[in-house]
Amino acid sequence: MEIKYFRLIKTIEEEGSIANSAEKLFLTQSALSHQLRELEERLGFKVFLRTRNKWKLTDEGEELYKLGNSILESIEKGFQNIEQFRTGSVGNIKVSTECYSFYQGLSSFIQKMGLLYPEIDVDLILEATHQPISKILSNEIDIAIVTSKPANETLSSIEVYEDEIFAIIHKESQLNKIDFLDTNDFSDAHLIIHSFPLETVSVYEQFLKPNKITPLKISAIPLTEVALEMVDANMGIMCMPKWALKSFKVSDDLIFKRIGKNGLKRTHYLVFRKADKVKKYVNDFISNFEEDFSKD
Repeated sequence: MEIKYFRLIKTIEEEGSIANSAEKLFLTQSALSHQLRELEERLGFKVFLRTRNKWKLTDEGEELYKLGNSILESIEKGFQNIEQFRTGSVGNIKVSTECYSFYQGLSSFIQKMGLLYPEIDVDLILEATHQPISKILSNEIDIAIVTSKPANETLSSIEVYEDEIFAIIHKESQLNKIDFLDTNDFSDAHLIIHSFPLETVSVYEQFLKPNKITPLKISAIPLTEVALEMVDANMGIMCMPKWALKSFKVSDDLIFKRIGKNGLKRTHYLVFRKADKVKKYVNDFISNFEEDFSKD
């Protein structure tokens, strides 16, 4: 039985007649009469007993009226719930990272989010780079991508993926003769990084600093294309995960070398305020981020 018939029965019962119901249902009296006649023919019984001045439900009609009220109330409640979900799905998310190189993989993800969730605006806050945790705590951003869990009880951390950092060298470099780069191999090297401070450079913070090694020369080159050209000219080495170079043309003369015998690996976390867990649009961002980057 179609919903329109339940609405018809409800309106006639509550308005007292078809004449009073026509305006409320935005139909003519003739159309309503036709609908009611069609319904009663399908059911095989009268829904209303009609007199000149009064319309009264039959016993069967009374049961349909009760059933219709229950169904219509459930539908209304369902749409209210959907609207609440929709309201919770609308929002703005400000994202930053602890390192500029992390942004390389974010543009295509944000484009995908824009297609799937047009009601969610995602902004990259570049000025919060290198200090995303403090910016989350001050409510200047909402989500940070970092490689270590912050020790703060107001924040939540979700492990999303692991990657490996490789040293990128020219094939004519002396370092190409070895299977992997050890800490001492960086002592006389020209290390090309994206930006200072060194504490945000993974190869330094996780590999060189613990062994008290500082490269002979360190240059900050913010443009990855320029850094690759310098390495291609055998002017130094740079250290990056392979995924961060997917959108760049990498010369055939460049070689990827493991850093350390077992490789230099790091775990990435999404960090956000615990209070934001109740926001559906934040959860939508996180679940899609996990799905996208766990494949890499």
